[in-house]
Amino acid sequence: MNTTKTAFDTEALRRGIEERDAETLRTLYAPDAEMTVIDRTSPPSRPRVLHGRAEIGEFLDDICGRDMVHRLERVVTGGDNAAFTQACSYPDGTQVLCMAMLDLRDGHIVRQTAVQEWDE
Repeated sequence: MNTTKTAFDTEALRRGIEERDAETLRTLYAPDAEMTVIDRTSPPSRPRVLHGRAEIGEFLDDICGRDMVHRLERVVTGGDNAAFTQACSYPDGTQVLCMAMLDLRDGHIVRQTAVQEWDE
């Protein structure tokens, strides 16, 4: 019986985030993944929920297509879970911080919950 588990590729996560490479990020998600985003326009009572790699990919295309700098500040993994913090800066100085929790299966993200906050 093969019990080998595929590890989550944290370096691909870093490259995708910091190089604004939506295609690299897209490959980290399982086809049936779900992403929940909580922020100023999607509060906890009405979060934005994206289903599947294609819908999540459209979201990533939008984020990666913006003129801003992204930094993966910290990532931790353990078993079937991972978490990371991401700091972003727009050219006008506006800062954004994202904290995300990931559920993993076979090295791919199957569920992500992200909380984002912007400078006001």
